Amino acid sequence: MYRVTLALMQLSDVFLGLGEENFTGVLRTISMGKLKTYHLYERLKARAHLMKLNSETLRRAAPRLWARLGEREDEYATDLAQSILISHLDMIVAVLNHLGVPHDDGFFPKDAEVAQYLTDGWQDRAWQEFSGRYPKPALLFYINHLAWEVSKAEQVYLPAA
Repeated sequence: MYRVTLALMQLSDVFLGLGEENFTGVLRTISMGKLKTYHLYERLKARAHLMKLNSETLRRAAPRLWARLGEREDEYATDLAQSILISHLDMIVAVLNHLGVPHDDGFFPKDAEVAQYLTDGWQDRAWQEFSGRYPKPALLFYINHLAWEVSKAEQVYLPAA
């Protein structure tokens, strides 16, 4: 397993730590239908500075979107992360169930103490269980987002090749 150490990791650091190839791969998994259902479509379109938002425009804009992550635009990184996560609620529910984390359809109650469920090796267990079932870039992003959000991780998780 490889780890990249980052001091006071921000959400943009999660994206950057996963690398451009994983970033491009996870962009391809964003569901326009889910974005519209959860009222994130217009927000992502505006935040990404796209006149038209669809799978093709996201794919073509990937290099520019990647470069913007390096500028540490927190609101942009947050909206992008929400778009990715909302596109994979089924995967999120499966991972949380597997880890025994209480949730409401993939969302945590406000006062939930989730960190106690993320025991040593949880990232490897989640990766091994789900990397064959879900798009690897999306799963890798979620594992890292969960670690960042819940346990304030200072390292990006990258499984052994």
